[in-house]
Amino acid sequence: MSKQKKSDPLPLIATTLGKETSFTGTLRFKDSLRIKGNFEGEIDAMGRLVIDADATVSARRIRATSVIVGGIVRGDIEAADRLELLPTAKVYGNVRTARLRIADGVIFEGTCEMIRDPGAFNPFAVDTGENA
Repeated sequence: MSKQKKSDPLPLIATTLGKETSFTGTLRFKDSLRIKGNFEGEIDAMGRLVIDADATVSARRIRATSVIVGGIVRGDIEAADRLELLPTAKVYGNVRTARLRIADGVIFEGTCEMIRDPGAFNPFAVDTGENA
């Protein structure tokens, strides 16, 4: 069993889409996922999503409990617990989150809305077009 190094700023991840991977469609998961390659579509997750520095994500919507972005994201992000934008992040879309951390060097073009009731977050609920 591998242990996380203290110098590693990113948490342990259950599943990884590798650097040479391109995926189009809808991703739904409950644990954690790291994207190192390219993704296009929608993401609905009860867990943690990590988008590495070399990754590119084009999504109509990303909904997860927590999201860490180091790469390029084109699309809206909703993170019920927290959203962290690392120094290499480029986000082109609107964000909703309960907690937000933006590092120096980030490119962010969009609006930000703070979630007041993260306990009501359900990424698997049917989208009615209204914000919770």
